[in-house]
Amino acid sequence: MQYLHTMVRISDLDASLHFYCDLLGLKEVRRKESEKGRFTLVFLAAPEDEARSTELQAPELELTYNWDPEEYTGGRNFGHLAYRVEDIYALCQKLQDNGVTINRPPHDGHMAFVKSPDGISVELLQKGDALPPKEPWVSMEKTGSW
Repeated sequence: MQYLHTMVRISDLDASLHFYCDLLGLKEVRRKESEKGRFTLVFLAAPEDEARSTELQAPELELTYNWDPEEYTGGRNFGHLAYRVEDIYALCQKLQDNGVTINRPPHDGHMAFVKSPDGISVELLQKGDALPPKEPWVSMEKTGSW
């Protein structure tokens, strides 16, 4: 398993970049804009992690800016932790066998979401290419939030 990023939702992209980059000293390493999803993702790395971030896309801070204004309450501005895993199906099975709900099953063989005992969302991403779709994950319903 490899730690990837922590995601936080932000309400002002410029103010956030000023804080995280200009004041804290983090570096913007990549950006993704989605017209369809109406959001911008900005990935930041600490200066000493910049080379690893470029090579591995980890460890990073992901700033998520939703274009449509939204008030974040109840901790919703904190998004999730993300880990790259060797076998997403095997890990999801282990978690499920031990009573963990798979909130967003790995329908696509690439991504799943679970929650910690304290309700923290954890994103699991398959290392390398997505695994071929496989039951029971393909048919499993999404549940709750993530």
